[in-house]
Amino acid sequence: MKAVPDFRRVIRGVLAGLLTAWVALGVAQLIAGLSRPQGSPVAAVGSVAIDNAPPAVKNFAISTFGSHDKLALVIGILVILAVFSAAIGVLAMHRLSYGFAGLAVFALIGILAELDQPKAALVDVLPTLIGTAVGGYTLYRLVRAAGGLPSRTAGRLPARPANAWGRFSATTPAFDAAADDDSAAGLAASGTWPGPGLRTGPPRPPGPPADEPPPPAGPPDVPPRPAGPPAGPPAGRPPQPPRPPAGPPEWQPGRRGFLTASVIALAVGGVGAFAGRALSERSSVSAARASVRFPRPAHPAPPLPSGTDLDIKGLSPFVTPNGSFYRVDTALILPQVAPQTWHLRIHGMVEREISISFDELLRRPLTEDWITLCCVSNPVAGPYIGNAKWLGASLASLLRTARPRAGADQLLCTSVDGFTSGTPIATVLDGRDALLAVAMNGTALPVAHGFPVRMVVPGLYGYVSATKWVTDIKVTTYAAEPAYWTQRGWSRRAPIKTESRIDVPNGPVKAGRTPVAGVAWAQHKGIDAVHVRVDRGPWQQARLAAVPGIDTWRQWVWEWDAPRGTHLIEARATDATGYTQTAVQEPPEPNGASGYPSITVNVT
Repeated sequence: MKAVPDFRRVIRGVLAGLLTAWVALGVAQLIAGLSRPQGSPVAAVGSVAIDNAPPAVKNFAISTFGSHDKLALVIGILVILAVFSAAIGVLAMHRLSYGFAGLAVFALIGILAELDQPKAALVDVLPTLIGTAVGGYTLYRLVRAAGGLPSRTAGRLPARPANAWGRFSATTPAFDAAADDDSAAGLAASGTWPGPGLRTGPPRPPGPPADEPPPPAGPPDVPPRPAGPPAGPPAGRPPQPPRPPAGPPEWQPGRRGFLTASVIALAVGGVGAFAGRALSERSSVSAARASVRFPRPAHPAPPLPSGTDLDIKGLSPFVTPNGSFYRVDTALILPQVAPQTWHLRIHGMVEREISISFDELLRRPLTEDWITLCCVSNPVAGPYIGNAKWLGASLASLLRTARPRAGADQLLCTSVDGFTSGTPIATVLDGRDALLAVAMNGTALPVAHGFPVRMVVPGLYGYVSATKWVTDIKVTTYAAEPAYWTQRGWSRRAPIKTESRIDVPNGPVKAGRTPVAGVAWAQHKGIDAVHVRVDRGPWQQARLAAVPGIDTWRQWVWEWDAPRGTHLIEARATDATGYTQTAVQEPPEPNGASGYPSITVNVT
């Protein structure tokens, strides 16, 4: 019989813990919206997790979740938080101090994570502190409503026995008929029913008072007592021992009270979360982005030649739309940087330090070019690659204005969110279109791709060349200051490897003539040939599409007379230097994946 109440107690504890976390996070989100979105405890903890996760874990997240890796991380954090919050609620049902101790642990984790953020200040811990305080009060109220604590008003004052005259004295405890169901009947039967007109004061001596009328009649079913000394017990009834003062009854929580407290907590957390989100969106730079107007480029991109796109269903288009362009970065919450507040500082081992605003950057000669970007985490034939038309100012021109000193070999480029990349100075100055990009495919950079300014250096993997939301460039050396990923074991210099991918066929095909097509890339070298083979047979040369330059990927197609059965198809690319893509299978770390792309095709 006791299992049911215990089970209900656990369930209420779990709900109390979950609702406490909901309220704490909602209030924290609201406070963060008033200060800055990065101050959210979940965002701060997520950023610390990203920064400290081993490369193998990051590779798993990218390969498994792709561009949704940040969402998967947030969901994972919330699941862990929910489990521990439920445990805190159950413990608090036994002792409230245990629940408060658990909340304190979570608050400490949130505070440490927030102080670990770039440009952190003490004000950034307010979301966690205030959210935890409100969460603590919520936990107290829910646990109390769930029966984990006695009510302040539980029970009543213990019952007071009447004096010989059936009246209360100053030393007589108060009477509470609710404390004992048969109190009224017992008192009535014993002739000590406390009637109206109760008085206080010292005990009266036996005998009727001289200056007062007889006491009023009792309840309707009890005949009035005559004045005089108290009568003894009724005939045939043994004397009754005095009843001990009744203590406060055990407080039984009501289901309605717990439900009411839960609904209030749910509403408070929801209002906080949605209001905080609205306040965060208020700081969005969408309107500023839409209002940016760019001057005509001093060096426009060459027009796309005829035959750039082979127009094969399922084949990646030559130009990747902005909405489909891959995104791999460490920003859990996208930085919202207004153009009017953006500045870039170039300093360090330079003869002349430079600080430039967004408007000043747009007044410099702008260059437009077709450039393919690729992430070092891209597996063989992976999706983390895209081609776009970029517009920006020459990074090499600005760097020459700053005049790097002898011995400098690295640009330590820092994002507004604290991410750093190490770009080789020699690569930036060798004549390629290394850009401080401001536009992508004819429009201002999307926020997810670095608005208002990002770096684009063709021929290098993104982690050493494509810093988004760039705001600081320090001319230094690799030995003196390793960048974010090089600290984690990745290569300092990361030229993109010559690779290819098979896009079609991407499912079963019918026997007969069918295209085998894909893309190949060797940025700043150019693709010279692509070959295809079936079932490890002889290599067959594919037809190449036209390209506007050597910094983009290139489409290719080979017409295959497909026989029935299951077949293995492989491809390899050769760049303009004569290097042919290797068959050696290597993982992405530390400097990019390698190997032949392959697909298995079922021909019916």
